[in-house]
Order: sequence, then structure tokens, then C-alpha cells
Amino acid sequence: MGMTWLTDTKIPVGKTAKSVFDWLQDVGGPVFDWIAWVMETLINGILAVLQMPPHYPSTLDDGTRTWVPLYPEDLHPFVVIAFFLALTWVLQRNWKTALLVLVGFLFILNQDYWEETTESLTLVLSAAVVCMGLGVPIGIAAAHRPRLYAWMRPLLDLMQTLPTFVYLIPAIVFFGIGMVPGLLATVIFVLPAPIRLTHLGISRTPMALKEAAQAFGATHRQLLYKVELPYAMPQIMTGLNQTIMLSLSMVVIAALVGADGLGVPVVRALNSVNTALGFESGFVIVVVAIILDRMLRVERK
Repeated sequence: MGMTWLTDTKIPVGKTAKSVFDWLQDVGGPVFDWIAWVMETLINGILAVLQMPPHYPSTLDDGTRTWVPLYPEDLHPFVVIAFFLALTWVLQRNWKTALLVLVGFLFILNQDYWEETTESLTLVLSAAVVCMGLGVPIGIAAAHRPRLYAWMRPLLDLMQTLPTFVYLIPAIVFFGIGMVPGLLATVIFVLPAPIRLTHLGISRTPMALKEAAQAFGATHRQLLYKVELPYAMPQIMTGLNQTIMLSLSMVVIAALVGADGLGVPVVRALNSVNTALGFESGFVIVVVAIILDRMLRVERK
């Protein structure tokens, strides 16, 4: 009874947030439409590459032009697998890692989860493009401006600790149901990782290296591109690795707002208490995570 005065004077956190989002929805309609268009274009582009073979124009006997696949669609999964194997070899130069990637993809095909896997990879790769495109420049700016990073740190903590389900509410309000709100929620949750790791790599560049470059007349741009970024590259690649791993951890949550992918069978298994389906789809998610982690693992030599 004695504490009712405290609850009666409740700080209007929820009402304030609702008012802000209502105002953004009213004022920022064109901006959100543009963001949705950019995200949909990115998602559709990556999904088309992963799911459909390239087409070339051809003229039929009656003179009409059409688009013909370069090879049968049934072969496209193996072409995608070959691309990932080549990328693994370029990045790792290790036949054991390439063999692990091959076995992982063949297991996914064996379990008949190729379409769901490509949809989840689309979400993960889209999030990686957005997060690295934003995170690396912001991390560089924060490393060069300590006051900026001190101001950003509480915001980064909030983005990583606020429950991800909270992100889904405004995402649905602004963008509806589908892959776009799932991608937006993923980006908000994942973005602090590349920012922090890029900041760490740039800020820990040895002063002796920077002084030597400046002594030889290096400009600020040359110092960044020829000294700081090469030294920080392992941390930046670790940021990419963490971006992809964290994005993959969001596939189930993204499925709750209509995003396609491996999260859909997991949610379906949860709703129907289907142990076989849940373990099967969950294990495929683990295999995808192992594949991507081994592909992108970078160690300082």
C-alpha cells in the first residue's frame, strides 16, 4: 500500500515509445517504403542467384524471344555448392575444410532442405551485406573519434541486450509481414558486432606502424588503407564471422514474422510438438552454421 505512489507516477516509457513510432509511421512513410524496396531488391537478387540457374535470351521458331536456363535447374544446387567450395579454397587453402563444406551441403541435400537453406542463406547474406556496409565505416569513425564511441557504447549495448522480439513489433508496423521485417530485426541485433570489432582492430593498430607511415609522408587516407585496415583485417573478418553466426541465430525468430527459411519448419515443429521435424531442421541449421564458420575463420599469421 505504501508503494502505490511510486507506481502511480510510472515513467511513461511504453507510451513514449508508442508515440515515437506512431510519429515515424506518419512522417517517414516514403523513407520506409524506400528502405523496404532496397531490402526486397537485395533479398530477391541473392535468392535468385541461389535458387535459379542463369538464363540467356533465345529465339523460338515462331520468332518470339524467351529466356532459356543455361543448364537444367536440377543441377543448380551442385553449381552453388561448387561455388562455395571454390570460395572456401580461396579463403582457407585447406582441402579438409573444403571437404567438410562439401559433406555439409550434401547432407542438406540428403535431408531435402535445400530450398529452406537457400532462403536462410539469403537472409544471412543480406544481413551481412547491410551490417558490414554500415558497421565497418562506423567502426572506423568510432576508432578515430573516442568521444563518438563513448556516446555510441550505450546504444550498442541496448541493441544487443534488448529482447529481439521487441524489434519485431515496430518492424511489422513499418514493413508488414515477410522477409523485410525479419532482415531489419536481424540487422538491429547484429550490427553492434562489426562496429565493435572494427573499432577494436583499428584502435589497436601499433603506434609505431602509424608513426613510421607518417614519417614517410603518408596521408590520412593512405594511413587508413595501407596500415590500419590491413592490421585490423583479422578483427574485421572476425566481425564478418560473428555477423553471419548471429544472423543465423535469428532465422527462427524471423520465421515468426513470415520470413522463409529453416526457421519455418522449426516453428512448425514447435506448434505441432513434432520431435522428428524439430531435430531434423535444427540439425540442418547447425550444419549451415558449421559450414559458414569454417569458411570464414581467419587467424592472424
